[in-house]
Amino acid sequence: MSPHRSPQDALLIAPPPTVSIVIPAYNEESVIRQCLIAAVYQSVPAHEIIVVDNLSKDRTAEIVRQMQLEYPESPIILLSQDRDQGLIPTRNFGLDHATGDILGRIDADSVLEPDWVEQVQEAFADESVHAATGPVVYYDMPLRRFGLKADDRMRQLMLRLAKHQYHFLFGSNMALRRSAWETIRTEACRDERDEMHEDIDLSLHLADHELRIQYWAQMISGMSARRLEDSPRDYRYYVTRFDRTYKAHNVKKMALKAPMVVFFSVYFPAKLLRAIHTVNVAQPARRGGQ
Repeated sequence: MSPHRSPQDALLIAPPPTVSIVIPAYNEESVIRQCLIAAVYQSVPAHEIIVVDNLSKDRTAEIVRQMQLEYPESPIILLSQDRDQGLIPTRNFGLDHATGDILGRIDADSVLEPDWVEQVQEAFADESVHAATGPVVYYDMPLRRFGLKADDRMRQLMLRLAKHQYHFLFGSNMALRRSAWETIRTEACRDERDEMHEDIDLSLHLADHELRIQYWAQMISGMSARRLEDSPRDYRYYVTRFDRTYKAHNVKKMALKAPMVVFFSVYFPAKLLRAIHTVNVAQPARRGGQ
């Protein structure tokens, strides 16, 4: 204790906010276990780890239940959202049921860095911060460290291009105060036609209420580059979700289309790199150096 701090002062220091982790899941048996293991092994434990199963037809829910048995001391919670098929109603169901001060939201293929919860608490130590997001590293791609730096720089560039008027959350690595979610939950677009980026939609609703989004470079999550397995047509539809989301919110700032240019330009070279990496990883090691 500092010699200038009395015991009474120590009692007045607020504890760090509790952090819930919400994971929407649909047919994610191939990745949900590694996602949960990373969420469990944190330097600061999460308040709760909520998997929301959305009508999965595979072993997703079974694997989560097995993880609950393997890690009984960890607050793994399995919820079922079986009313509507889709990411947004499943995400909303999880956020509505979370009880932490801060509601983290990741994907089922996310692999959090071991200090993710701790970094989220750091990001929200500033009471003016209502939401936060950070960079991602693609764990199933080569040159991961370079990829992390590139992702970080792109998000920093987006901030500058938007002149800090807008800052967009990234669904694979984001968190918001429960109070912020309660402010926008009835306004967030349902997007029944599945045309928009749901994380950008949340960001724009937060901006409408002047709720500050913080970029926190130390808040790192791993994610899969499996989007590159999409056909060129499907990938194009995914990228143009940016444009449809902006139009739905009447956002006309041309600079905000920069991510579309980046995503289009990297598709074919990144797809080739991923294919080569997948082959190299799959090859068994030869004996005797042969």
